[in-house]
Order: sequence, then structure tokens, then C-alpha cells
Amino acid sequence: MITLKGAEVSAKIREQVDELCKGMTGSTPKLAIVRVGERPDDLSYERGALKKMEAFGLLAESFAFPGDISDEDFKREFSKINENPEIQGILLLRPLPEQIREKDIEEMIQPKKDLDGISPVNIAKVFAGDESGFAPCTAEAVVEVLKANEIPMTGKKVIVVGRSMVVGRPLSMLMLKENATVTICHTRTENLKETCKQGDILVAAVGRAKMLDGSYVGTGAVVIDVGINVDENGKLCGDVDFDSLEGIASMATPVPGGVGAVTTAVLAKHLVIAGLSQR
Repeated sequence: MITLKGAEVSAKIREQVDELCKGMTGSTPKLAIVRVGERPDDLSYERGALKKMEAFGLLAESFAFPGDISDEDFKREFSKINENPEIQGILLLRPLPEQIREKDIEEMIQPKKDLDGISPVNIAKVFAGDESGFAPCTAEAVVEVLKANEIPMTGKKVIVVGRSMVVGRPLSMLMLKENATVTICHTRTENLKETCKQGDILVAAVGRAKMLDGSYVGTGAVVIDVGINVDENGKLCGDVDFDSLEGIASMATPVPGGVGAVTTAVLAKHLVIAGLSQR
């Protein structure tokens, strides 16, 4: 089984970013990472994003708020970030605590700064196949991994396990745009294991540590794991039991070191595009 490492894909995106930067004048684009609380997966993503922006020669600042901040107070603080002309892009780490109306924030964020595709405007563009908006970074990263490794999507059966607006649904739209035949599954899908085994490409985006193992994978399938979880030993792991795939899958992404590294590279690319559009 071939391990699809994110670093190699990230390096290719870095070349695209460098090319985009040649047409940029003025100040370096700046990313605001907005976090509420201290969820382990959020902290991991934040660290990776900060490191990636620095590596790509871009600016980033973290805005962290306590997990019990009120809806009113958070909206006030978010508005300041949203309206700050020195910030060209925003990454909001989700889900937000239940006392905050997340839908309100999604509607507040300026689409031109919405690098992770959470605003109604950008989501609508993704579903319409309009590339002028920003797709969610993780969903786009999955497509980038497949393209960089020359894994064809046209005509292939793609099984996406997970129906969130963060990954599952927008990824399905991006896959359809690549002429794949897509099936969206979730934890309540009947005969989930049998359905997953039918996929040429299996994408795990369900948010449950090691939920899928080799028994869910068809012989020779490509497995893309976008999960970021913490196991019983406090270590990062994906939605897939990676070791169980040996001898079954042809290729698979590890966690960590797989899609996550590409997601932050896509975020950097989106930041440069946003910076160029706001000159």
C-alpha cells in the first residue's frame, strides 16, 4: 500500500502560491484564525495553520476566546476582526459552543475574507460549480491530493462517509465537478460497510476515531482520511484504522501527515487569492 503524504502535495501548492505572489504588490496578506475554547482538534489545526503561513511567507494571527463567551460578546469581537482592513482572510474554527449562533456568524463573515467557504454566498457558489468563491479548505484538499497523485476521478465511484457542510456535502459537489459518481453516506446509512466497499475512492469524514477499518474497504481502493481525532492515548488519529488497510487498499492518507498538511496549504493559497482581490 502506498502512503499518500501531504507534504508532497503541499509542496506543489507552494509553487502555485509563489507564482501568485509574483503579481502581488504592497503588504503581505494576513490571516486571522478565530478560535473559541480549547478543543484538541482546533488547537492542532491552529498550530498547523500558523506554521504553514510562516513557511509560505504569509502573516497570521490567532484570536482566541474563552469557551463560555456570550453570543453577544463574541459577535462584537468577530465584527472587529471582520471589518479590520489589515486582515485579508478569516479562518473560523468550528463547531462553536452551543451558546453562540453559528449561523449568524456564517452570515456575518465577508465572503471575500471567508477562506474556508462557510458563508452562504461561497457555499452557493460551490454547489453551483462557480469557482469565483472559496470552497471549504478540507474538501478542496481532498481533490488536490487526488490530482497531485494522478488518481483519476472521472467515472469513478466515490463514497463519502460524512454529510457535514464542512467536508462531506461540499466535497461531493467538487467530486461531481470532476465527473465522479458520488454516494454520500453517514452513520445511519444501512449496510454502510457493504456500500463503502463498492468505492474506487473512499473518503472518511465522519469525525469518529478509527471508525472505519479494512473491512469497509474494497480491494485496491484509494482511502482518503480527513478525520482529526484524539484516541484513548491522547494521540492524533483519523477516522480510519490505517494499519488495518495494509494488503487491501492500494493507497491511503495517514493521520497526521496526510490531508491536514494539504488543507493548510489550500488555506494559504486562498489567503493569497483573497489578498490579490482586495488590492
